Amino acid sequence: MTILSVVIPAYNEEDGITEIAERVLAVKPALKKAGVKQLELLVVDDGSRDRTAAVASKIKGVTLIRHPQNKGYGAALKTGFSQAKGELIGFLDADGTYPPEYFPKLCQVAMNGHDLVIGSRMAGEKSQMPLVRRVGNFIFATLLTVLGRHRVTDSASGMRVFKREILEHIYPLPDGLNLTPVMSTRALHEGIQIEEVPIPYSERVGRSKLSAIRDGRIFLQSMVWTAMSYNPVRILGLIGLAALGISGLVALGLIIARANGITTLSAVGVTALFLGMISTVAGINVFALGITFNYLVALFYKKPIRQGLFGKPIFKTPLDQHFGWMGILAILIGFAIGVASLVLGLQGWEIEKLWFYLLGSAMIFLVGIQLVVYWLLLRILEELSQREALTKQDMGR
Repeated sequence: MTILSVVIPAYNEEDGITEIAERVLAVKPALKKAGVKQLELLVVDDGSRDRTAAVASKIKGVTLIRHPQNKGYGAALKTGFSQAKGELIGFLDADGTYPPEYFPKLCQVAMNGHDLVIGSRMAGEKSQMPLVRRVGNFIFATLLTVLGRHRVTDSASGMRVFKREILEHIYPLPDGLNLTPVMSTRALHEGIQIEEVPIPYSERVGRSKLSAIRDGRIFLQSMVWTAMSYNPVRILGLIGLAALGISGLVALGLIIARANGITTLSAVGVTALFLGMISTVAGINVFALGITFNYLVALFYKKPIRQGLFGKPIFKTPLDQHFGWMGILAILIGFAIGVASLVLGLQGWEIEKLWFYLLGSAMIFLVGIQLVVYWLLLRILEELSQREALTKQDMGR
């Protein structure tokens, strides 16, 4: 028998808790048609200062749970999850902005094999979401799509249905309003099957508890840090590649200028040159740092991190395993260019012609040293990350 437990976190919602609770209870017949035999409704009063708890306690069919003091939206949901009896757990806000009439549809999708079903306010159904929040949700959804390589239209929706067993994979979750974007980010990186169902959205009557600036910043930080804890190279690698792309463009511009006989730089040219030098060193370091963090994360989880920069191997052998010979080659090339520049200088070449080659020699030499250093560091981390698995293999376990 399938049971759906619906959790409603409520803080100072005395005016709306009865209506939303009765709307949830009214979907029982539709849930039965969808295959859900029993509905459990849990209202978690999160230390309200008004009569929310008193009002909720009088609603037939509601199980009231109380926090003695306000702990936050996420904490209230987690309290509800811990006391839910259902194989399926759903939740929605107490302010009536989400449509409980869509729970049967979300449950059907969950029972058809998806672990987490999100009611999307951004997938085509009528939505009264204010423009600022709509733009913010679009940005967060796009960011999560890039980080998780899975298209998401609403990363912060507060109406969802999920299978109870995924909790052990997505915990811990925060106590605040950022529970939903962190849940989405963790679920994507844990390989949990996610599906979105378009739902309509009604704007709250009265003042919203959500601050677009404050909570938007918290949402952004939460998603980036959560993604970093699973697959750091996805973020740091993209930043490193962008920096190396800038340095490549600067180098190309310098080569073209030199090919046209230009040996001096304007103020813009000098600025571009410094930008290119900084981008080269920073790009190599940030890219390699991302790979380093992935090995550290693998050590923590005691299993290889398979997401990587692009989600699948681009090279037969991981790129970082080539850092050693690439670094030595760069050192030799940088050294050779430096020696050749010195010889040409002794033969009378002017510094206006030589500075380009001397600078190139120094940059290539430094990049080579960086690559060799990271190759040594990464080989040690690789050894450590595989030690336990290799030990079990040798022990025949």
